[in-house]
Amino acid sequence: MRNSPYGFDTLAVHAGAAPDPTTGARITPIYQTAAYVFDDADHAASLFNLQEFGNIYGRISNPTVSVLEEKIAALEGGRSALAVGSGHAAQMIAMFGLLNPGDEFIASNKLYGGSVTQFGVSFKKMDWHCNFVDPTDIKAFKRAITEKTKAIFLEALANPGGIVVDIEKVAAIAHDAGIPLIVDNTMATPYLCRPIEWGADIVVHSATKFLDGHGNSLGGVVVDSGRFNWAQNDKFPSLTQPSEAYHGLTFSETFGDLAYTVYNRAVGLRDLGPTLSPFNAFQILTGMETLGIRMERHCANALKVAKFLEGHKKVSWVSYAGLAKNKYRRLARKYLPGGAGAVFTFGLKGGYQAGLKLVERVEIFSHLANIGDTRSLIIHPASTTHRQLSEEQGIAAGAGPDVVRLSIGIENAEDLIADLQDALK
Repeated sequence: MRNSPYGFDTLAVHAGAAPDPTTGARITPIYQTAAYVFDDADHAASLFNLQEFGNIYGRISNPTVSVLEEKIAALEGGRSALAVGSGHAAQMIAMFGLLNPGDEFIASNKLYGGSVTQFGVSFKKMDWHCNFVDPTDIKAFKRAITEKTKAIFLEALANPGGIVVDIEKVAAIAHDAGIPLIVDNTMATPYLCRPIEWGADIVVHSATKFLDGHGNSLGGVVVDSGRFNWAQNDKFPSLTQPSEAYHGLTFSETFGDLAYTVYNRAVGLRDLGPTLSPFNAFQILTGMETLGIRMERHCANALKVAKFLEGHKKVSWVSYAGLAKNKYRRLARKYLPGGAGAVFTFGLKGGYQAGLKLVERVEIFSHLANIGDTRSLIIHPASTTHRQLSEEQGIAAGAGPDVVRLSIGIENAEDLIADLQDALK
């Protein structure tokens, strides 16, 4: 449905889904099964040889999960998608098909703190190496490219700093080097931004956030545009060289524009096992049906709250690209025409201690480590999500000692403002 004539909200409800052929159930059922019966020995062999698509085992595929994959691929304008157990699992799987031991990739240093740690610390155990650059200096991406560089990674709308990255320019740098651009679209969602339309080759999501939208299920997604030519150079042997595990099959030759997703499923999911449960897929599917409606309210509320904080005497700055004076306003108009998202940060004049006091005094806002909920959420990143970083790394990531992050929900904006006003007194 990449070139579907349907609008976003229609796709959010209908893409990938159809009445159950056996029961007529209109809602996608939860296929709670570990394995699937083969028609006969030949059918089983063809599935295991990747000669035929179908269900083999629950670690690799599931009909409920498949609907989620088709839906997010349609919303992002991608060729195919793979759903996994969490956003971090999505990042791991996305890199698994690209990197070999000793390889490198470049990432924006304006990322969620957990991603900075995953890329900068945990990935080293696999001998994968990340070079972090400042995304506000576009040329820094080009300067960081080496012969070992296999991808560039960035967040379309950075968490927690609210920085909007110039996707189109970074995509051009990546493609000149013969490598893919991977964009984390969690904060923006495909309702606000479709990175593939601006040159991104792969899009990842923490589906736990706005796609699910209700804070009840973990999940992650890797979406492939289907447009990157893996065989243009020798950088991606997993996709372009014969596979030991499948009798010499070459993924790029055999599966064409599905090669990356098929590899991630047939090798990544099979061997690493970060499977998404069918129940969580069902919950995320339900949330996605109202994604457009929720994002409209999220963005409208966020702008009102940001304007209130911008004028408060105890607030030193507000980083929200929807504000008229924000330095990312121009890029937000280009990449996020429907709104600047629901998550933003602001600085308290009282610094670290003031941040701790604020999160303890609010009543409507929930103090927890998540974003994208229908409920409004608050956190002091320096003492929580970015605690593992040095102060220098935290400041670089937009999570300095004075920073408070808000994820604005769909409540009445006036109530949210009153809650913050009382807590700031």
